[in-house]
Amino acid sequence: MEPLHASVPGEKTKITTSLVDTASAAIQTFGPPNKIHQHLCVFHMYADDMTRQVEAHHYCCNVNEDMRQCLIYDRPEPDARLIGVEYIVTEDLFLTLPDSEKPLWHSHEYEVKSGVLFMPGVPGPVERQDLDKMAKTYGKAIHFWQVDKGDELPLGLPHVMMALTRDGQLYPNLARDMENRYGVTFEKEKMNRANMEGLAHGVHPKANAAGIGLKTVLREIECKPSGISSLEPVPRAPI
Repeated sequence: MEPLHASVPGEKTKITTSLVDTASAAIQTFGPPNKIHQHLCVFHMYADDMTRQVEAHHYCCNVNEDMRQCLIYDRPEPDARLIGVEYIVTEDLFLTLPDSEKPLWHSHEYEVKSGVLFMPGVPGPVERQDLDKMAKTYGKAIHFWQVDKGDELPLGLPHVMMALTRDGQLYPNLARDMENRYGVTFEKEKMNRANMEGLAHGVHPKANAAGIGLKTVLREIECKPSGISSLEPVPRAPI
């Protein structure tokens, strides 16, 4: 499956808009995005259809030693589209989650040890220090933009995403394309990481969608009464 880069509809950015952007950038501070310290590159699969695989460029920052949060783009260029988010936690923190929550999270051990997850442009010894940690984590990823379908805008419901967990899942053409663009060899990296330690307790049986598919569903419900007139739902017009 080849990635589809549909153009986003809309008028080209005007000079006046660019001037306002430049002025506000000089005045305002951007604390949260300025904390981003790393670029992780890997693939995600839809939790309800693992034949749908997309390239996912994570731009991450540490919240603390046990959690990091990432913005996910479809590519690393300046015109990339923000397609999702991922929260990454250590094994210890994951084990504190309710069992009903665990299936929404995926393990990173295979991604790291297989060589498929990497940090573009980062020297091997530096990358290895962080990947040693990543191999022992879980992630919760949600995508809002179905770029693999060629959607021009983020349409439909958010999707829970999963990670690669075994050999043979990733489409060879996607792997080759990424290897060629970044000058990496997944098989070579897999050999280099063969002795890397993974999750201390092994992959939890309820992680990775607990071995079944997961799909986001929207359903109508009655709004909870608030007792405040301005917060009550607006009556529907008859059809």
